[in-house]
Amino acid sequence: MKNLLAFSAGVDSTALFFMLMEEGLEFDIAIVDYCMRDQSKDEVAYAKELATRYNKKIFIKTVEDLDNSNFEAKARDIRYEFFEEIIQNEGYSRLIMAHQLNDQLEWFLMQLSRGAGLKELIGLQEKTIRNGYEIYRPVLEYTKDELIEYLDKRNIKYFIDSSNIDTKYKRNYFRAKFANELIGEFGSGIKRSFQYLKEDLKTLYNEDNIQQFVIEDFVLFKYEGDDNLALRIIDQELKKRKIVLSSLQKKEILKQKEIIIKNLFCIALQKNLIWIAPKNDTILDKSYKELCRVNKIPKFIRTYLKYIGVENETICKLSNGGVFK
Repeated sequence: MKNLLAFSAGVDSTALFFMLMEEGLEFDIAIVDYCMRDQSKDEVAYAKELATRYNKKIFIKTVEDLDNSNFEAKARDIRYEFFEEIIQNEGYSRLIMAHQLNDQLEWFLMQLSRGAGLKELIGLQEKTIRNGYEIYRPVLEYTKDELIEYLDKRNIKYFIDSSNIDTKYKRNYFRAKFANELIGEFGSGIKRSFQYLKEDLKTLYNEDNIQQFVIEDFVLFKYEGDDNLALRIIDQELKKRKIVLSSLQKKEILKQKEIIIKNLFCIALQKNLIWIAPKNDTILDKSYKELCRVNKIPKFIRTYLKYIGVENETICKLSNGGVFK
């Protein structure tokens, strides 16, 4: 497996860099310079130094004149677009990220303040799949202080990002007001709680039994569960396509069973099947329309299947979940 480490030269990613080295895992690094701080040039220089010293490929993206409004969201989108471009062009299959226990708690508190459900509260998982590659977070159970101790004991250089203490950013607000103090006081208990919650989440949503069949931008899910699980599956899939469902839209999906979201994506629910496809205006000939009708293909899905050339045999298999056999 070809690995790419998301690197920043801060505590978390620097500690992870050397932990991976100790394990003998092969990886390269990618770093983004947003040009918002004078120190960022030194961080990039340090990344280059490590890459040269340890024979790593390094990928650098420089972002200039980034609008400071909603900076965190824009920066996150830029990072992931950069990482995914590297992954696609260079053949990496796994992105390694240095999220740790403090990050987990910050995320939990932020989602809690927004009125999120269990799936969103426990959003950071050790391994997840995104757009065909794996995201691996191997230090989720380490606290920030434990990573600092690891670096200091080995006299390893790292940088402290001054913007991380600016509480105008929501994540920093939760970090400064709640997360750091809670981790310092109750770290071991919080660590165990996240472990139990993740196990409970697997049981509750039975995700191991979810299957999916994909052709281009069409996806068919087979699942065993209730409406709540169906909405979680749909919500996750649409987020990959940069669509965030409102509470009202979720209610309408369950009510109508077949719906078009934002005039962009078609969704249909049939027993234990979930159909998702881009909206498409391809004209159906009479025979194809009849084939889909007989095989109970949802009306809004048919045009995209025709557009991408799904043939009779596959249509018949789709109708009863036969593609999963």
